[in-house]
Amino acid sequence: MSDVILLWDCPLLFEKLFVEYGLECSRALSTSLGTPYFPACKVLVLPTGFANKQYTKTGTGLERGKHSLEKFVVKGGTLLVFSPLVPEYEYEWLPFSLKYIMEENSCTPQPVDEHDAQKLVENIVPPAGCDGYFSETDAEIVLKDDRNRPIMVVKEFGEGMIVATTIHELPAARFFECRIACAKKVKA
Repeated sequence: MSDVILLWDCPLLFEKLFVEYGLECSRALSTSLGTPYFPACKVLVLPTGFANKQYTKTGTGLERGKHSLEKFVVKGGTLLVFSPLVPEYEYEWLPFSLKYIMEENSCTPQPVDEHDAQKLVENIVPPAGCDGYFSETDAEIVLKDDRNRPIMVVKEFGEGMIVATTIHELPAARFFECRIACAKKVKA
């Protein structure tokens, strides 16, 4: 089985990125979270647009899969969450407070201290495409936009971590290489 699983319900261009990186990636439905059919992995990715019903039905399984996602992270997995791509969104299925506001915004991401999660965007030549910002969070803010608003947050939870970002760019290979090297292969 692959180390990276995309929570999505149909083929998407994002999958080709992992082939380019030489990483195995597979897709799974969000409605299969917590079932015996959901495979173990190290990194679980929720691509941009997961809550927008024009693109996918992925958002429907997240609330029901909340406890499975928490268990996945607590046991050592990495959950990478991109933007919901809806006007406003509250991530009620995450084990911390996070609210999103959609706003097209090209910016130069500003690091807040240093964190391994920042490797996600190390290949981006500014300005970066950003489709919003986080209006509220109690997670660690690791990147801000030009207007000092959070665009990437991290919450360490148990043995794993959750990374959420509003940057709408292809992620860097080194982020996945690092997460695969240190995350544990667990079931969600």
